Amino acid sequence: MVSARGEEDRCATVDPSLPPTTHTLAQDRLHGAVLPAILAALILTNGKIWIGDASMAAAMAIEGNRIIAVGSNATIAKLTTASDQVIDLHGRLAVPGFIDNHTHFIEGGFELSRVQLRDAATPQEFARRIGEYAGKVGKGKWVTGGEWDHTIWNPPALPTRQLIDARTPENPVFVYRLDGHMALANSLALKLGGVTRDTPDPSGGTIVRDSSGEPTGILKDAATSYVERVIPSATTDERIAAARAALAEAARFGVTAFGDMSSGEAFEDFRAYQRLEKDGLLTARVYLFTPIAEYKRLVAASVEKAFGSDRLRVGGLKGFADGSLGSSTAAFFEPFSDDPNNRGLTMEAMADGRMKSFVTDANSSNLQIAIHAIGDRANDEVLRIYETIPNERERRFRIEHAQHLSPALIRRFADDRVIASMQPYHAIDDGRWAEKKIGHERSRWTYAFRSLLDSGAVVTFGSDWTVAPLNPILGVYAAVTRRTLDGKNPNGWIPEQKITVEEALRCYTANNAWAMFREKEIGKIAPGMLADVVVLSDDLFKIAPERIDGVKVDYTIFDGRVIYERH
Repeated sequence: MVSARGEEDRCATVDPSLPPTTHTLAQDRLHGAVLPAILAALILTNGKIWIGDASMAAAMAIEGNRIIAVGSNATIAKLTTASDQVIDLHGRLAVPGFIDNHTHFIEGGFELSRVQLRDAATPQEFARRIGEYAGKVGKGKWVTGGEWDHTIWNPPALPTRQLIDARTPENPVFVYRLDGHMALANSLALKLGGVTRDTPDPSGGTIVRDSSGEPTGILKDAATSYVERVIPSATTDERIAAARAALAEAARFGVTAFGDMSSGEAFEDFRAYQRLEKDGLLTARVYLFTPIAEYKRLVAASVEKAFGSDRLRVGGLKGFADGSLGSSTAAFFEPFSDDPNNRGLTMEAMADGRMKSFVTDANSSNLQIAIHAIGDRANDEVLRIYETIPNERERRFRIEHAQHLSPALIRRFADDRVIASMQPYHAIDDGRWAEKKIGHERSRWTYAFRSLLDSGAVVTFGSDWTVAPLNPILGVYAAVTRRTLDGKNPNGWIPEQKITVEEALRCYTANNAWAMFREKEIGKIAPGMLADVVVLSDDLFKIAPERIDGVKVDYTIFDGRVIYERH
């Protein structure tokens, strides 16, 4: 292997410590043995291969779905046969397949074909797109999806049902803000959901009302359930189609494994994933997280954490402690700067003590726990729950997002060995307006990648797709530069929280593998590991950081075969 400093090749291709199968295959190749035809070989040569730490290699050999050797061009040339498929990297950078630690994957596939509102720059454009989409799907059909962002409007006022009612008199509309913590319903959708001026706010949710007490159409967090429960569920075939669309996106962006923080219909999603795996169409490794309130379904089936096959696993549980910053529902100790009477929302299961019971019981059944926490108060409350449970086994508790912390909270992440499961793109998106909501001092510890890593905490990265783009390269760019999307922070927003390219890549590969209990199989390029590899158009270690967002994926290799090639 060649280090970043160009040291002599040190690859022990047939090291006896390697897994027996890998060791034997490499030995057979060196000695010219005839190999089974089913073990198709793939050789990558003449490149710069980041194996997952400070070392680099020039070439690698894959047999079947495993990496059998990594080293210099000369080393791998000794293992190459005339029948092998050889990809000349021409100096390009190859890295382990990207792992996205937090997606809403099948929902992302559905979103690709729904009304697109994320870049609707004005309320008028927002309404026009909804009306046009309603016309395409036909009368009576639901209009859902959206991913709108009112912060790009001038002024950034929340939309109302009156804005879209005239354009959608016969189509119920329920479109979410991009953070997934509030949605706009038109009058027809409110009627179907039974929401009136007399409907009470649920615990952990808010029905936004106008000055006369009438619902505006905006429902926050738990209040969205009033309408969600009357939207028809997708069929298994529809879920499979959405998953296939999402898998194509994943291949295009080099995502070869992901955590699916699924919805309340997680078990229906699991059925779709099972069909895809059975049919040989599951072209990424899935770790599906199901709702924590339904953990007894897994216990009854004797499922434990990270249970399943090479491609499909379950055993992770997802809970919620609070809402989001953009919806002003994240739970803080101090009020929002722009809303002095509001400290956010605490989800009902946190407030009534059920979450602690869920975590205690599920952990005793060896299931993995992941809880969404955005605000500092929510992070504190989740850590307090985790801290009450004896560490009898390697549980790898997670906090999803871990966005707004403090020095004391950061130390507890490290001391408690709790995974900070973060999404770096949010920093350059929310950074446009976060200080208006929480002020500069609290923002210093927002998306605190540098401080968390320096503390010794385990940091993992994901996209939160569809809240943010699936593309991991944009996440690396965000973590390294912190240049906000509005162009107003060319040197980085809260620049002291920037991290290096190598650190960001590790958060997207090896750290994520560890968070999924798969560090011995994926996340690095080494003999014996599953052959998930991504070849990039540019060298992330050499180009200017501000150019990283333009880097493309040239090849995605999954399970030993090329599933995507850029043309």
